[in-house]
Amino acid sequence: MPALAAAVATGVAASLLSANMAMAEFRLPPIDKTDPNRCDRGYVGNTIGQANAVSDKILDMRLCSYAGKDLHGRVLAGALLADADLSNTNLQEAVLTKAYAVKANFEGADMTNAVVDRVDFTNANLKRVKFINTVVTGASFAGADLEGSVWEDALIGSQDVGKLCENPTLTGESRAQVGCRAVRK
Repeated sequence: MPALAAAVATGVAASLLSANMAMAEFRLPPIDKTDPNRCDRGYVGNTIGQANAVSDKILDMRLCSYAGKDLHGRVLAGALLADADLSNTNLQEAVLTKAYAVKANFEGADMTNAVVDRVDFTNANLKRVKFINTVVTGASFAGADLEGSVWEDALIGSQDVGKLCENPTLTGESRAQVGCRAVRK
């Protein structure tokens, strides 16, 4: 009986702990404004860890501007992209996995043949982004502006399709490309 009571107590404690963790405030580390190369690291990307977003230094691209730049084939695993400007950026064949891109501006970016895995695009500007032949899994598009985005031949996880189709800014041909059943005008 004491073993059963201990197991129940452990289960209750774990349950309470996980509930508190879920309600915990999410905070990013402060931006290191003393690092003159912080934004330049985006041109190199992460070179170790890749899919697991493991790195010797945080790839902090917050508030950096890469507008119109070439980040073709870069590994941006675990990148902090909140409020970054990646408008009209070449992100072809880039790997964005476990990236935090809340409120980032990707308008007109080209993500053809990219991997977009577990990226948080909450409230991001994704107008006219080309997701052509892109692999999309576990991404969040809540509040993102998807107007005019192109999803031709994209490989999108079934749950991601459902989430994308709930976004009111995904309209017309974009909805059909994603695989939404009802086409909005």
